[in-house]
Amino acid sequence: MHRLQRRSVFISDVHLGLPDCKAAYLLDFLRQLDCAHLYLVGDIIDLQALTRRPWWHPSHGAVLHAILALATRGTRITYIPGNHDAPMRALAGQTIAGIAIALDAVHVAADGRRYRVSHGDEHDPEQIGRAWQRFGDFMQNLLCGVNRRFNRLRRWLKLPYLPLSLVLKSCAPQALAYIRAFETRVARATQTAGFDGAICGHIHYGHVRRIEGVLYLNDGDWVEHCTALTEDAHGRFELLHWSERPATLGAAGCGADAPSPARLRALRPLAHAALRAK
Repeated sequence: MHRLQRRSVFISDVHLGLPDCKAAYLLDFLRQLDCAHLYLVGDIIDLQALTRRPWWHPSHGAVLHAILALATRGTRITYIPGNHDAPMRALAGQTIAGIAIALDAVHVAADGRRYRVSHGDEHDPEQIGRAWQRFGDFMQNLLCGVNRRFNRLRRWLKLPYLPLSLVLKSCAPQALAYIRAFETRVARATQTAGFDGAICGHIHYGHVRRIEGVLYLNDGDWVEHCTALTEDAHGRFELLHWSERPATLGAAGCGADAPSPARLRALRPLAHAALRAK
């Protein structure tokens, strides 16, 4: 089996315990992974969903076993809890089964650049209350349900997995406006703190983008898009889409500027075409 060798890897928004979690794809990714440092950037186990509806598939347990196996083999693992696994934040500063739990982290890339790593929910607008958060969760679940049925049809037609939600988010002006506003808030906070870039998740929209001199890196999710952010030995970052046929959605680093948003929009259909290619 070909190994995916990287210096560091960032994954978030796995939502183990949620039926929409794409655990099989993540398990395939983890079993091929060989990295020095794995960052679990929040919402790995969906404790909120488990509280509402206790549900657990054997593949979800297999994902946890694969993560622990990486720790056993010497991979350094940092777990930064998000808003869906927020109770884990009370364990910050502890190490459990070789996994260090932290509220956030500073990642020093191979080229010496410094990146703040956090889940990203701290950048939500202050005026968003619990009612709006519940509405957001409802809309997310609705979108996941549509995505699940859409891909069930694709499997019946013997077509590979395709994140329908990526198309919907890219075409909805309100969704794009929310995403751009979130990215800008993250970039400005990162610039004020003196970092070269930010690595986060939270909004389920993987992206590589330079904003006001700051490199914004979002590792996406494993509920809809099956994406992971990776760093090679030279400090170059890649956003990978991992399903039947892995593809690169965007890349940045080694002194090069990140692709423009227009370039990234062009890369996505090309990546999905590569997934469909025989």
